[in-house]
Amino acid sequence: MSKAIGMVECQTISTGIQCADLMLKTAEVEILESQPVCPGKYIILISGDLSAVKASVDAAKTAHSQKIIGSFVLGNPHESIFPAIYGAAEVGEVKALGVIETFNSAAAIVAADAAAKTSLVSLIELRLARGMCGKSYLLLTGDVAAVTASIERAEQVASEEGMLLDSSVIPNPDKRLWDSIL
Repeated sequence: MSKAIGMVECQTISTGIQCADLMLKTAEVEILESQPVCPGKYIILISGDLSAVKASVDAAKTAHSQKIIGSFVLGNPHESIFPAIYGAAEVGEVKALGVIETFNSAAAIVAADAAAKTSLVSLIELRLARGMCGKSYLLLTGDVAAVTASIERAEQVASEEGMLLDSSVIPNPDKRLWDSIL
């Protein structure tokens, strides 16, 4: 896996495809995801060396600043981000449940990275704007104190860009809820 990831989230599909092309032409990066999401937005998630990812994201932001909803560059993403994005996270023992909901995908990924690096928690799922009118959310589990600390940190990060919608910590979720989530 490459050292860095970056994302550009666009207001329109047309701009998103243009950004994806520009990002690939700017530096040696790999597209992890490049696709439309609800409601007609477009996300481009890339990986590569930090300097290449930064150059690609900056090029897209400069060329299409009026139509960029969110973006980020993470130089050393937490290893649990990818399984959570792709719905392949292996969750062992479930304890407390933490939820963060954001207005865009970029904020959700950055918040998830911060949460995972704050405390010993397991990311369960990172849902990126599919079927949710552009909103995104993160689910994580761990001891109540760890989940609380991680959610508080994720709230701070998402709030910096004004993208925090809601959050919760459920200390001991009913087993039937876990069964429906997992």
